[in-house]
Amino acid sequence: MKFSVSLYSFYSAIQSGEMTSEECILAAKELGFDAVEAVDFVNFSGTQEEMEAQARHLKEVADRCGLPFSSLAVAADFLNGSGGNLEQEVQRVKSWVDIAALLGAPRMRHDITQGYARDSGKYQSYDSLLPTLAQATREVTEYAAAKGVVTMTENHGFFSQDSERVEKLYTAVGHPNFGLLCDIGNFLCADEDPAQAVARLAPYARYVHAKDFIVKPFYSEDPGEGAFRTRGGNFLRGTVIGHGNVPVKQCLHLLKAAGYDGTVAIEFEGMERPLDAVRIGLANLKKYWSEV
Repeated sequence: MKFSVSLYSFYSAIQSGEMTSEECILAAKELGFDAVEAVDFVNFSGTQEEMEAQARHLKEVADRCGLPFSSLAVAADFLNGSGGNLEQEVQRVKSWVDIAALLGAPRMRHDITQGYARDSGKYQSYDSLLPTLAQATREVTEYAAAKGVVTMTENHGFFSQDSERVEKLYTAVGHPNFGLLCDIGNFLCADEDPAQAVARLAPYARYVHAKDFIVKPFYSEDPGEGAFRTRGGNFLRGTVIGHGNVPVKQCLHLLKAAGYDGTVAIEFEGMERPLDAVRIGLANLKKYWSEV
């Protein structure tokens, strides 16, 4: 088992100017991580050529630390992205595959869609959109296979979030270069029990995000700043792994029972200080994994 950290975990420190991307990589090494994960809007900006230069620079920094990039995470929407032009959106996502290859990342995770807005007049069920989404995803992963990059989607974005929906997509794509990123916390965004969802998706997992949330039901007091609502109207707030309501240890047990022995990456999105959050989270993850 290897432990990585998404550089998104340091996003608040990067935004405030407290840390740079390079300093986050150095911190990950000092904290004892085995790898780091890059994220499109956190670590890159500008033209394709500028982002490729940024990728080479970040790889140089990571190489000096002895840390590989475990993955690259990018946004995508095969219904609404690139102004609704599917061909352009597929090409845009392929350009991120090139960035992943420059990083030396063996994997790239991309979104599928957030679905059509309910008031758009185009709203459709997930199943009805599945052929379009699967074909676009397959085209990206075929391109990525030639670059030595596995592509994945994650239970993310509210619309393509439930374990049953993600499993259907995986089956519909049906390509050996395509797998699933199993985020053990994100199932709560769709009000799904994380343990049951992980049990369903563990056989397909090529990569794992470890995340924790504090959950408050709809009828409790609104926690205000820092929280957001689930699809069913409950409240979630990101927190340190082991401090929230996600059954992290149980999820790790289910992954291990399914034979998963790949990389687990911390993705912290709480209000706590990032350095403390990922340090404590890593210690808890290692302890839980050793106990299951």
